[in-house]
Amino acid sequence: MIDVIIVGGGASGIVASIFAKRDNNRVVVLERNSKCLKKLLMTGNGKCNYFNEVYSLNNYHSEDMDIVDKIISDNNINSAKEFFDSIGIVPKIKNGCYYPFSNQASTIRNALLLEANNRGVEIVCDSLVTDIKKINNSFIVNCNNKEYICSNLVLASGSYAFPKTGSDGMGYSFLEEFNHTIIKPLPALVQLVSNGNYLKEWDGVRSDVRVELFEDEKYIDYQEGEIQLTNYGISGICIFNLSHYVTRGLNDNKKEVIKINFVPFIETLITPWMDNYSKNNSNKKLGELLEGFLNYKLVKVILKVSNLSSDVYYNDLDNEEKLRLCKNLRSFPVEVVSTKSFDSCQVCNGGVKLSEVNPKTFESMLVSNLFITGELLNINGNCGGYNLTVCWISGMLVGKYIGGLYD
Repeated sequence: MIDVIIVGGGASGIVASIFAKRDNNRVVVLERNSKCLKKLLMTGNGKCNYFNEVYSLNNYHSEDMDIVDKIISDNNINSAKEFFDSIGIVPKIKNGCYYPFSNQASTIRNALLLEANNRGVEIVCDSLVTDIKKINNSFIVNCNNKEYICSNLVLASGSYAFPKTGSDGMGYSFLEEFNHTIIKPLPALVQLVSNGNYLKEWDGVRSDVRVELFEDEKYIDYQEGEIQLTNYGISGICIFNLSHYVTRGLNDNKKEVIKINFVPFIETLITPWMDNYSKNNSNKKLGELLEGFLNYKLVKVILKVSNLSSDVYYNDLDNEEKLRLCKNLRSFPVEVVSTKSFDSCQVCNGGVKLSEVNPKTFESMLVSNLFITGELLNINGNCGGYNLTVCWISGMLVGKYIGGLYD
């Protein structure tokens, strides 16, 4: 009989194994890939943004925000940071985001695996779990035509996000068999797809903007930052941070519109600002005028959507034309028709209802000695290390409880 089996050698699974391994208890991690922590190596463009200086519920999304408040607590955050200090990770903090000072995700990966190895955790790679049953007080785990029996089972197998890393959402099926409620997983932190007739023209443009999301014409939220304009729609961190609402809204057949403010540096009313700007540049035609602060590709798109020529002068426009131009500069509408798939998303929106999990131990409320961690849970965060933090905390609390360190 194995004391603890952890299905999944990702962020939450490896951390759970480290804390669960105590004295002579046997902890086995079953990882389907040839190596553990494959997805971790890809986070933060290979640099691994593993924490953030600022923690707020505004950075998280769930149907059970009262439970999220218990998970993302000061005590849990501090404990997780202390753990990374203890395994020798020196942070580099940039714009509030924590990276390893080496700027390499492999630093985090290697430190975690070294700690697991030093504590005696057994990691079995190339292990695809195909079936799980519970008989009396034991879990029977079938893997590679082999049967493992354990008293404690941790499901840390990840969501549907980025399946090429081996995360195919199989844990959802196992949990449904244990009668857990799964909120439909949808892509999050993902690019948004539009059908505008100007997409090829603005492809490749990057711009600092403010974006606002409207759902069925109702204001939802905003973000500020760099946007990436593509031949399919829009991308960038500010878009990713709104995508949670968009994917859920589209799933409910709601109309999703992103309005882009391409001139966030204009703090006054835009029409008088443009009037004054044009007076100071009266020798420039409209296209030349706009290129004073916008990418030339973007200028062409805005003029096209505004039905204006680049060869006229701003002062020759009538009031209606000026208003139309200014509206598209400050509130350019992009109707979102879909999102990129699970292949492109960083995390999922959805998963196991948090109300069915003990937030102090992450033990299932429905099945004793069954623990659920990381991306399988119905909690997702914005860009900035927030999702990895859920993995660290859930893995840590599971491991502490199983390992007898729970307060």
